[in-house]
Amino acid sequence: MPEAVGAVLFDLDGTLADTALDLGFALNQQRQRHGLAALPHTVIRPQASHGARGLLKLGFNVTPESPNFSQLRDEFLQLYTQHICDNTVLFPGTEDLLQTLEKRGIRWGVVTNKPARFTLPLLQALDLERRAACIISGDTTANSKPHPEPLLTAAAQICVQPTACLYVGDAERDVEAAVAAGMRALIANYGYLDTTDRPDTWGAHGRINTPQEILHHL
Repeated sequence: MPEAVGAVLFDLDGTLADTALDLGFALNQQRQRHGLAALPHTVIRPQASHGARGLLKLGFNVTPESPNFSQLRDEFLQLYTQHICDNTVLFPGTEDLLQTLEKRGIRWGVVTNKPARFTLPLLQALDLERRAACIISGDTTANSKPHPEPLLTAAAQICVQPTACLYVGDAERDVEAAVAAGMRALIANYGYLDTTDRPDTWGAHGRINTPQEILHHL
């Protein structure tokens, strides 16, 4: 019989909060600065979980090895900082889910690859920072997902064994990190999955179509 869940940990972009509109706005502002046409939201959304690297690959066809990557990344992040929570909201049903977890005494936290200088202001704007039992950003630990270190650090901070933690994310690296940490992993189908993704091959313990379905896995 599976161990009872003592904590639920969430990825941020595409799992806990719908950040794609603000990320996309920043990218399109940047493209317009460079004389390029805006991209439709439907094209940007699947890349929103992949951070600046994925968005800049989409918007400018650059990679970290490109000579102008650092300059474009800094420009993009500056634009995003100015619009970090203009249109970002929790996914429908998330607030009810968090309240249910809190009433049941199940701790919840955030483990994201988003750097702390964006994670903390965003969670503050969403009124979640003080409620989260832990907040692990992309630069909190030496390694980021898919390495298990961020998830293991979260479990240690909240004093819950990794095997009693459930991690919810919308990218393959989320599942890989959770499995490596000994946690159960759920895929948020409502997140930023791309048509090229093959979530059935990621090795997750389940998939959910709404945040409320997490309750069925506790």
